[in-house]
Amino acid sequence: MSGFSPAFTRLGTALAAVVLQQQETLAEFLPREDWSADLTARSYTSGGVTVRVSLLGSYAARERTWLWGWANPQFGDGHPAVEPTLAIRGLGRRLGIPEFTTPEVDLGWYEGPAGHGGELIAMAAGGVLGGGGYIGAGYDGGSAYLHVDDPQAPPAVWDPVPVPRLLMNAVSLFPDEPRLTLARFLSRHRVAYRERDGVTEIRLPGGGMARAHFDGLGRFIDWQAELAPAGL
Repeated sequence: MSGFSPAFTRLGTALAAVVLQQQETLAEFLPREDWSADLTARSYTSGGVTVRVSLLGSYAARERTWLWGWANPQFGDGHPAVEPTLAIRGLGRRLGIPEFTTPEVDLGWYEGPAGHGGELIAMAAGGVLGGGGYIGAGYDGGSAYLHVDDPQAPPAVWDPVPVPRLLMNAVSLFPDEPRLTLARFLSRHRVAYRERDGVTEIRLPGGGMARAHFDGLGRFIDWQAELAPAGL
């Protein structure tokens, strides 16, 4: 396979901004210091903070492949850290997403803005599962990707200020449908919006309006926000 499938790309497009915001929230909560993990116990500890995790998969830098945890002979379907992630494979079967059902995904073709193609698979997988975000845990030769499945990890909350930055960062990774990326992000936070030609109008919680502008090719080009005066 060369290039991500249309089904995977659309899913990644829808989830990208949601996942990026959750990753920022996780980074504020979980120190990135010397770490240790016990996957049988489903625990990851960094900077004195321990969270419950599951194993998404791993990226091998030399081979440039993604290996799902359920396909790794060291783990498999029945491993305690893998079982919580099997919903991703099930979704892949239902929606026809080969990246979610192929045991080892060849990503040697990827030359995009992410560090490697495995990062995008981890993003999409983490977005499907929700929860606290994902962790890239480096090892000699690659990185294992762990999903944070722990109620103590805070969920991202609505904040209008970083929305244009999150949208631009998300679109840099999944550029096909910026309006879908924004719509899914707003829906995640239950923020009302209306789409019309070239503009998404957003009714901001607490008062005020924002408008996201798109060009004739659907590309995000501008963000304008009018916040309600304090106390009104």
